[in-house]
Amino acid sequence: MRPAAAGLRNTARHHQSDGTRDISASPAVWRAVQRRPASHVSLKRSGRDPSAQRVTRSNSHDAVARVRGVIPALNLTHGAQMPQIGLGTWPMSDDEAESAVVAGVEAGYRLFDTAYAYGNEEGVGRGLRACGLPREELFVATKLNGQWHGYLEAQQAWSDSARRLGVEYIDLFMIHWPLPAQDRYVEAFRGLGRLLEDGKVRAIGGSNFKPAHLQRVIEETGLVPDINQIELNPHTIREAARAYHADNGIVTQSWAPIGHGRELLREPAIVEIARAHERTPAQIVLRWHIELGCAVIPKTSRPERLAENIAIFDFTLEPDEVAAISALDRGEAHADDSDVIGH
Repeated sequence: MRPAAAGLRNTARHHQSDGTRDISASPAVWRAVQRRPASHVSLKRSGRDPSAQRVTRSNSHDAVARVRGVIPALNLTHGAQMPQIGLGTWPMSDDEAESAVVAGVEAGYRLFDTAYAYGNEEGVGRGLRACGLPREELFVATKLNGQWHGYLEAQQAWSDSARRLGVEYIDLFMIHWPLPAQDRYVEAFRGLGRLLEDGKVRAIGGSNFKPAHLQRVIEETGLVPDINQIELNPHTIREAARAYHADNGIVTQSWAPIGHGRELLREPAIVEIARAHERTPAQIVLRWHIELGCAVIPKTSRPERLAENIAIFDFTLEPDEVAAISALDRGEAHADDSDVIGH
């Protein structure tokens, strides 16, 4: 086995005394999209602030104007900063992804998530080049598949993804699934460590990793992943995983954040809270993720939904509302079991 990359034996940072990640230690906003001070945005409940407007399709552009410049940035373990909200691109074709990235930039997004398995890295790359922003103002995340689990294989996967994306570096490179039966994910993380050392990536992470998988990576390589991207929404709140991440300085990033289909958004508790805030159910659920300290990557290609999903930083949820939404949890069994599935 190759040793872990020198200088990358990183331990958890930015923690509070209770062990949770101190997001307040991060910059107040994602600097690349800063347009005006965050103090210009009200954080009151809309029900208590008469000037607050409901975000609808007719005023979605106003909503973008309010949120642009106040997207929180999370400090990652290896020094990169990542916007707390980004745009997921599964399932989109290359053409759909290209259009979504361009529209997403216009709406205020700067983080774009793709993967080899999505088959749209080229489209995401075209969108990045067409959006008109400098590369350094964008945060690009992608993932390698199981056939590249290995030290050298992970570096080849990076080369292939960078070519498809048309970039010289990738901000966040992840292993899509641990595939423990294959038992090569630890070697793949060593490969990610080398990419980090060589400056080809700015952050590394897992996707769908359980705490046991992450613990093995940390113990055997000395590398602490910057993030772990997991299925997480009010129907599967993943308390154990989130606690492990917080204890080890790993950012939790939620995929399928508003569930599958429309079932979650019809939950009476969510609908009631949405009415109280004069927001949509999707906005309430996305704000719930933010209140938990998670990063989130909702997927949509519709301009009005792009605007709606990002307009969640000018209101907050009360603790009892967060608790009511969390009480919808159906348990760990509701999430995909990464010990037995993956690619």
